[in-house]
Amino acid sequence: MKGNKPVLRDRLNFAQKRCLALCGKLMQTTGMIGPGARIGIAVSGGVDSWVLLQTLHLRRSIVPFHFEIMALHVNPGFDPQNHAPLMEWLEREGVPGHIELSEHGPLAHSDVNRKRSACFLCAMLRRKTLFDLCAKYQLTHLAFGHNADDLASTFLMNLIQNGRVDGMKMKDDFFGGRLSVIRPLMLVDKNMIVKAARAWNLPVWKNTCPSAGATRRADMENELKSLYSLHPKARTNLLAGLCRWELDLTLAREKGKQTQTDLLNSAKSSPDI
Repeated sequence: MKGNKPVLRDRLNFAQKRCLALCGKLMQTTGMIGPGARIGIAVSGGVDSWVLLQTLHLRRSIVPFHFEIMALHVNPGFDPQNHAPLMEWLEREGVPGHIELSEHGPLAHSDVNRKRSACFLCAMLRRKTLFDLCAKYQLTHLAFGHNADDLASTFLMNLIQNGRVDGMKMKDDFFGGRLSVIRPLMLVDKNMIVKAARAWNLPVWKNTCPSAGATRRADMENELKSLYSLHPKARTNLLAGLCRWELDLTLAREKGKQTQTDLLNSAKSSPDI
């Protein structure tokens, strides 16, 4: 899973530079990845995951250490051929990838699924598949393209539906720390991501899911738009505040892990009394 290192030949516009810079800031501040990291990038075909793939691909030529990337696409089964642009991009850029054809989407929307919402079941099956692929390819990280606007809608959903003050973790360890789920674009807002995708001419494809645009998350996004209309800086301030809050939580968790590790190492090295 080597892949070719990209070369920054072309001039980048503000949105492209912003994605690269904020991604780098978050990676450096949180210690999100380090030398030898093997990152699986969950590529759905939407604008966020495409920009994440492009950003991490370019950052490999910027950071002072080596890390590897691999694109992971789980086709939900509505259109078995819609990932063709991804295959062409991977071949052209020299990036390894895995395409997994599934029936998650039709299954989640069928009569077999009577207990859960279609989105919940499809997302659960997709994540399980991604975890299995990470184990298969011995990946250390799984990266998702969630952004600052996703953090805001998730925060609102958790608060209204579950009564919990909870957002979306920037870095989360699974399986005893063998796999870290990371969200390197969490500091970037959606508008910036869309502009960067256009500038890079990324082949984003249409979401063919019949539930697209009719989800609870979409409802929360509409509520947020109403909230943003109350003040000219409402969106900017809300996203900035939530990002700072989530970053503080991430740094506190990482500090706690380090303290626990230091205590364990100290106990191991201390002589028996």
